[in-house]
Amino acid sequence: MKQNTDHPLGKAEDGKAEEHPEHGQPLQQPHPPHQLQQHDELQYSYELKIPKERIAVLIGKEGVVKADIETSTHSKLNIDSEEGDVIISGTDTIGMFSARDVVRAIGRGVNPDIALRLLKPDYCVEIINLKEHLGDASIKKLMRLKGRIIGAEGKARRTIEELTESSICVYGKTITMIGEIQNVSVARRAVESLLAGSPHASVYSWLEKNKRTIKERKIQQSLGL
Repeated sequence: MKQNTDHPLGKAEDGKAEEHPEHGQPLQQPHPPHQLQQHDELQYSYELKIPKERIAVLIGKEGVVKADIETSTHSKLNIDSEEGDVIISGTDTIGMFSARDVVRAIGRGVNPDIALRLLKPDYCVEIINLKEHLGDASIKKLMRLKGRIIGAEGKARRTIEELTESSICVYGKTITMIGEIQNVSVARRAVESLLAGSPHASVYSWLEKNKRTIKERKIQQSLGL
């Protein structure tokens, strides 16, 4: 792996398609929005699939989570509980894009309260597919990789979350990160470094240095320097 002088742990590559945790089949990536004509106004729709065991979480108690997403994004969610298919429709394409990210995050094990942060400006979601680091390896290697990110009693995950001010969810064969764009980028590089075998101490040291640098930069900007 080519080393980056600004980042001693190396630069991560983007992940690919998500997988269903039960069957190991690639999850459908969201289709481009379809255009429908309704009452002289263009109606768009996104289609995606999430694990069936996450459908109840997406809907929420008495439909609260689903209603929150629809209200906040000016969209409509049509959920097939039997197949795990979700169709997001509406006329506000920006709102629908946000709704899609929230649904994807919940589908990958993220708590709805955290997933709804994606409705804030400058927040984003990144999903790493562990299959890229597994190849044809065994379940044992999958558990080892997940263990490197979670750490003993969740220490590694908590440390990365605290040092990047982001949220990390390890679920099935994916790792999902949510937070402000810059923070999520840093969190992803740290996670990718751990997956590649970098020592935890080296990753933590880089994260602490990076956090100090960002803090100093913010102070300088506030002082007009």
